[in-house]
Amino acid sequence: MKKYLYKIFTDAGQKLNYLSEIYLSFDVPKIESHGDLSCNAAMLLSKKLKENPRKIAQEIISNLKLDNRIISKTEIAGPGFINFFFTPEFVTKITFDIISKCDFFGKSSKNKGKKANVEFVSANPTGPLTVGHGRNAVVGDTVANLLEWIGYTVDREYYFNNAGRQMRVLGDSVKLRYLQLLGKEILFPDDYYQGDYIKEIAKKIYKKYGDNLKDEQPEGKFKEITEVEIFEDIKNSLKRLGITHKIFYNENSLYDDGKINWLLDKYESLELTYKRDNATWLKLSKLGIEEDKVIVKSSGEPTYRLPDIGYHVTKFERGYDLIVDLFGSDHNATYPDVLAGVKALGYDDSKIKVLIHQFVTVLKKGEVVKMSTRKANYITLDELVEEAGSDVVRYFFNMRSVSSHMNFDLTLAKKQSDENPVFYLQYAHARICSIIKTVEEEKLKPSKDNLELLSSEEEQRLLKKLHLFEEEVLYSAENFEPHRICIYLEELAAAFHKFYHLHRILGSEKKLAEARLALAVATKIVIKNGLEILGVSAPERM
Repeated sequence: MKKYLYKIFTDAGQKLNYLSEIYLSFDVPKIESHGDLSCNAAMLLSKKLKENPRKIAQEIISNLKLDNRIISKTEIAGPGFINFFFTPEFVTKITFDIISKCDFFGKSSKNKGKKANVEFVSANPTGPLTVGHGRNAVVGDTVANLLEWIGYTVDREYYFNNAGRQMRVLGDSVKLRYLQLLGKEILFPDDYYQGDYIKEIAKKIYKKYGDNLKDEQPEGKFKEITEVEIFEDIKNSLKRLGITHKIFYNENSLYDDGKINWLLDKYESLELTYKRDNATWLKLSKLGIEEDKVIVKSSGEPTYRLPDIGYHVTKFERGYDLIVDLFGSDHNATYPDVLAGVKALGYDDSKIKVLIHQFVTVLKKGEVVKMSTRKANYITLDELVEEAGSDVVRYFFNMRSVSSHMNFDLTLAKKQSDENPVFYLQYAHARICSIIKTVEEEKLKPSKDNLELLSSEEEQRLLKKLHLFEEEVLYSAENFEPHRICIYLEELAAAFHKFYHLHRILGSEKKLAEARLALAVATKIVIKNGLEILGVSAPERM
């Protein structure tokens, strides 16, 4: 429906030049009697044209080449909204379109030939993934799915650092636990990694090497073995959620490849650095940032900004048309420095989209579960999946906007009732599969020949909701908002349940029954496709 309106507005824009000067949007009115889609173009143009918006609306309508087989009527409402009413005949045709395209319905070739890089998770290998990492992982993978649905070739990337103090502490934590297994009295520091996973890794090392490593430095085999063990655990945790990264990028390669030194030389040649207190500062105040920042400490160690800038330069060098970074809210104040540093080098920072997700609070038995990787009083992602299942975990992490704080209610997550949105959607899909099987046993088949019989209020409402799926996928992808797919699917399932409650297939006249069966099949396809985007299964039985 929106596609049709965009076309006729574009055609009208050849005469009404001012239409090209605004962003056209078509929204579903909150009140059904106000039409199927509404446009506020006239009100947006009122100030610019110094005209009454209702007068502008009338001029726009007069220049639209409306097909009365598609649009039954238009209305100017309120201060100047243009409301469009689509004919039942046009609305019903979506059924055959969906069945014809099947698994491909909702997909677009709009960005065919373009490459996107989506970097997410990017947790250093110091411990198992927690619930907080889980939100990042699921949303990142779903954003990648959405981009693939609109034509991008997507590389999923994981950026990590296996050097620095935290990794030294990790190696030392394992060595101390290893020495305890050798019977040594060890005072274990409070700020070291406390989790049972540290003890388990120490046991594996002891089992393989006995006491041969008692004099080994923590940064030697202890760190190396621990990193491998933890990374294997991280990859397995992600795999349980259907997530596989194509690229694992090690920060150390930026130093090994000379990228860090190249950056320092480049900024110096651009006169964007200076020395103060034996540290190197980047003139961010010349790049639109309020204050200059240190990029190399007086100790000679770079701050996070320098390798992060270098890392993004490599993404441009690898030819990506779109670069997506997913960070937790603790990065909110820091990523603008990196973008400014990239832009100063001549790269197009508009190709970089940074998504900031808020933190997750896990509620268990009505109480908040505190999380700390070092203190080990956290819920791991694996534990969450074991308790709630991968489908529920993926859906729950997707169903809220990334910009909003999330309460993960384990009680609700484990419910098998309509209160749980995952159960509600999967039940709708399974129910339709059961309906299709039952009616086909009665020799009924979906038919496109009599779709005009789908004229009831509930049938039309369901059909109009199906019309919106393609546009919803495109909008969700281009605005990086997976939660909109969840909202759409829940509304679609509700519309189907209402339709089926009032309009049964079996017992209807044959032509009507076959048209309704086609509508049910189309709904099943869209629910399955939407769940596929979210990474959630669509069972045929429950």
